[in-house]
Amino acid sequence: MKAWLSAVVVAVGLVLCAASTRAQAPTPAPAPAPAAAAAPTGIQRIAFIDVQRVLARSAAGVAAREQLEREKAGMQKEMDGKRQELEKLRDEIEKKGALLTPDARRDKQELFERKRRDAARLADDFQKELEKKESGLLQKVLQDVSGVIEQVAKERNFYLVIEKRGGGVIYGAADADLTDEIIRQFDRQAPKQAPAPPKKP
Repeated sequence: MKAWLSAVVVAVGLVLCAASTRAQAPTPAPAPAPAAAAAPTGIQRIAFIDVQRVLARSAAGVAAREQLEREKAGMQKEMDGKRQELEKLRDEIEKKGALLTPDARRDKQELFERKRRDAARLADDFQKELEKKESGLLQKVLQDVSGVIEQVAKERNFYLVIEKRGGGVIYGAADADLTDEIIRQFDRQAPKQAPAPPKKP
């Protein structure tokens, strides 16, 4: 599940930069929160979030990972069937090979090699498909959460919000970490989704 993290960081960085730029538009700002009022004059408030934690703990992130696991389980089941078919054919060649004519044995061996190549291609296709679905689901979560990040940042009067890992944060005060607040707000705003119907066999 790590292949998407670099894309995640880039995507979130772009979203947050856009959000901070829009935050500077000459629109009436909401009344600053007490924490913002306490900040010394002239100091811009900066916060950070941990996107990995949002994806791991938010309801939408958990649902996305569960969907990926279901997809992966279906693919694994099909690959297990291919593996068992190959093992059966290999055992047949090894145990009955001496009783077969040279032509029949060669045909069986060629069949085994063809099925082995097909299984390898299928495994590669499944891997690519899973990565594509993973990227799509996680990008959808990030797109949805970006609006929540912008909303919370404006309400709390933050000038800039950066991603903890991609932003290279070495130190951050606890009250500058918006992650848990983002997760709570994201979960509150998420539409209640009915459970997906089971797939027909």
